[in-house]
Amino acid sequence: MKIIHAPNAPKALGPYCSAIRTGNLLFCSGQTGIDPLTNKVESTTIDGQTKQVLANLKAVLASEGLGVKDVVKCNVYLSDMQHFKTMNAVYGDFFEGHTPARTTVAVAGLPLDALVEIECIAEIK
Repeated sequence: MKIIHAPNAPKALGPYCSAIRTGNLLFCSGQTGIDPLTNKVESTTIDGQTKQVLANLKAVLASEGLGVKDVVKCNVYLSDMQHFKTMNAVYGDFFEGHTPARTTVAVAGLPLDALVEIECIAEIK
């Protein structure tokens, strides 16, 4: 098992790492819309936060030489299901036709009052 602290992703808000690499899988911790340069959620919109979340996940994947086409599963957590349509459009553009398995749920709250959090599992080939 290898613990990953991705240099271009936001620093963890608690006692966890960016990802864990074990066997041929990379388990990426959930990312919110934190800008890694300011360590704050800068956007107040679901569109902006989803873009930042996915950029953060991309940075974690890239730290291990992986890309979006290597993602096999995502879990999406929304503060409100009314954000689903907008999040889904940004998510679809990001994955460029790649369609990993996914679960999307609404939750009571997210860290830093974020609107969206996404975690993923990627396959190392």
